[in-house]
Formats: sequence, C-alpha cells, structure tokens
Amino acid sequence: VWRILFNLSAPRSFIKSHDQTLELRYITQATIDLYPILQKQVDFTCGAVVQFLGVVRNHHHGKSVTQLFYDCYSVMAEKQIGDIIKRAEIDFSVKDIFVKHRVGWLSVGEVAVVVQVASAHRAEAFQACHWVIDHVKSDVPIWKKECYEDGTSEWILSCQDHILQ
Repeated sequence: VWRILFNLSAPRSFIKSHDQTLELRYITQATIDLYPILQKQVDFTCGAVVQFLGVVRNHHHGKSVTQLFYDCYSVMAEKQIGDIIKRAEIDFSVKDIFVKHRVGWLSVGEVAVVVQVASAHRAEAFQACHWVIDHVKSDVPIWKKECYEDGTSEWILSCQDHILQ
C-alpha cells in the first residue's frame, strides 16, 4: 500500500526537504559495521548493554532464500523509529537506545538491523530491546522482498504475530 502512495525512488541515505538535506539517522544503505557500535561509550550509570542483530537467513517457510531487498518510506521510518525509541526510554527506564536498519540488497548472512539498549540493569535492557525490535518490525514502513533459489520472489508483510505485549 505505501509503495503505491509514495514515490520511493529517492536515495535512501538523504532526503531533500525545503532546500535542506536531512541525513538519516536510523536508516542506511551502507553495510552495518558492528565494531563502532560495540565500542560506543555508554553512560557509566549503565551496568547492562543488550544488542539484537537481525541477520538475513537462508530460508523462509520451506523456501531457500538467496537475497533480500529492503525498501522504506524514509521520512516516516525515521520519525517512527525515533518515536519508538522515546517511548521505550520512558516505559523501560533505559538510558541509551541505538537502532540502525539497512535498506537495499542484502545477501544471506548480512546484518539487516541492529538494536542496542543500555540501562542500569539487565532486565530492563532485555525487555526494552525486545520491545523496540518488535515495534520496528511491526510499525515502521520498511518492506522486505525475499528472493528465492527457484527464481521467484515475494514481499513479506510485517511481523504483527511476534509482538511482545
């Protein structure tokens, strides 16, 4: 539905708006380099850092997956991820949340999304990380096209059935 309503041909790393260029914070076409994320200095009041990596797997519902294509409505995706982060920081009393999601073509084994949460205690960090990735997958206008070994492909809907209540 979103693909029909919005022109998604603009470059994903920058959006032009009112003669200003907005660099995207949460969406990237670049390979996600985990080293700088792991080295990120966290608030010294935090005793827990939890990280989730979403990696392209080689199968889905019995079909062999060869690659994925992620697309998104960048401006809305940025806003919604920011809103998800703000809500999680308040609801789970965590200090720092980092989210980065790839768009474009990805091969099996590549990192598609990373969520990192820092908090004073591990329970809040795990809960917040789980909640954030669930809501990124269900609420943010990011679409995934799976390409299969048999030459077919299909767009996959969001994962509403995996939401942590």
